[in-house]
Amino acid sequence: MAPVTRLQSARPPGTLRARLIVNFALVIGLALVIVLAALPRLLDGYFINQSEDELRTRTAVVKELIESQLQQAQAAGRDAPLPILEGTGSLHASDYVTRALGSAESGYLHDKTQDVAQANVTVSIATSPQTPQNVAYELEAPLPDGFGRPGQQREPFSYSDSFTIPDLFWAQNGAAAPDRLVTVTLSSPFSFRAQTLETIVGVMSVAAAVALLIAFVIAIVLSNRLSEPLRRLTTAARALSEGRLDVRVPSPAAGSSEVAELTSAFNTMAERLEESIDHIQRDRDRSREFVAEVSHELRTPIAALRTFNELLGDGAVEDEATRHEFVEQSRQQIERLDWLAANLLEQSKLDSGLVLLDLRPEDLRAVVESAVEQAQQTAKRKHIKLTVEVPGMPVRQRHDPQRLGQVLTNLIGNAIKFTPEGGRVTVVLHQTEAGVELSVIDNGVGIPAEELPYVFDRFYRGAWAHESRSTGSGLGLSIVRSIVEMHNGEVAITSTQGKGTTVTISLPRDMSVSSPAAVPSTTSA
Repeated sequence: MAPVTRLQSARPPGTLRARLIVNFALVIGLALVIVLAALPRLLDGYFINQSEDELRTRTAVVKELIESQLQQAQAAGRDAPLPILEGTGSLHASDYVTRALGSAESGYLHDKTQDVAQANVTVSIATSPQTPQNVAYELEAPLPDGFGRPGQQREPFSYSDSFTIPDLFWAQNGAAAPDRLVTVTLSSPFSFRAQTLETIVGVMSVAAAVALLIAFVIAIVLSNRLSEPLRRLTTAARALSEGRLDVRVPSPAAGSSEVAELTSAFNTMAERLEESIDHIQRDRDRSREFVAEVSHELRTPIAALRTFNELLGDGAVEDEATRHEFVEQSRQQIERLDWLAANLLEQSKLDSGLVLLDLRPEDLRAVVESAVEQAQQTAKRKHIKLTVEVPGMPVRQRHDPQRLGQVLTNLIGNAIKFTPEGGRVTVVLHQTEAGVELSVIDNGVGIPAEELPYVFDRFYRGAWAHESRSTGSGLGLSIVRSIVEMHNGEVAITSTQGKGTTVTISLPRDMSVSSPAAVPSTTSA
């Protein structure tokens, strides 16, 4: 398999990144606009409440000062208390009240207006608390517009506070002293509310602009972080579509679990796709190789048949014995073609997976003894001693009797073919801790060490100059290996040239079948 290529941060421009940046910026900008639009109103209401509280406090202070001033002036009378209001018809303020409070331009009220009130001050005196609308005296001390400090502005609200003071002058004849209602009103005070609000809004606007700029930078970073895995996946998918099957996307070090799962799923898909393509390519290469090998194998008998046919058809061979030999050679070539076709069909079925095993938990001894029995006549013709060694108790193993018999027939046939007259071939079956082993042992010509790795390849018949080795289809051992591997087993071969060959088949233990304990082997001819 080709080395895997890890795609790093290829950065083609993409719309997702731009949309993320714009959306982040819009959300943060909208939040800042809402804050800037709502906060001045909230602050303005807060400052108005604060200014009204301050005005109420100053009104209470001014009221106490005026009440104290009037009480002191009233008590200043030497012989009798001085009147607050006087007159026979309609009442009006007495002279001592006007002297105590002064005028709008000078006097006590004027001074307190600038020192304490810092707003327009109005003092009114009603004849009684029950008739506040019957005002007998009113004095207004306005605060000049130039009095305010830089940045201060007039506020459009006012506050009033009242108190009652008894008019002791009217109580000298034994009657109760009437209460006079004094109302103090402060209006249009100076404050820094507007300037403070303007300053705060300005500072917040600058802070919002800076925050928006920072948010834009953060949006770029976050959008890159969010879109980078998707960009890598897009680049990898494009590379896959172009045939680069080794492309993989590295898992993000941090991020959402969904992106990590998507990356893992993509890499899994790419790996499976690469494996499938490699498998298809290997099958294609094997098919090409198989066709080439078949063409090569078929060329020899076909060429021989063509030659024999041409010679016999042209009448070039007049000798009856030679003609009979040509006919016999043609028959052998036809048999070889038939054998080759049958083996090619069998090998093709095994390679394509069309062959399904009929697995049965039966005694392996029956298969071994049947294969040996079928080969006895051939062994006798070559004067070869064919023996079998199997355990005395059944060896139960899940297997396909027909296919496993085919394996043993091929192996025993090869052993007889490559064993000279007077030799021996032994088939051994025994159980091991790992499973079952089948061995076909001969003392024939053996196989050179350099040829052993290739004996299971298709059409391989060896380069050693032995006449027997050049015959056959070269597919027997290849079929043997395919069938053994279908049984999840392994096949191995060991050989010493001039001493013999041993082919061993190892089948894994079948846990679903209980076999009796192994007993000493018995030998049968």
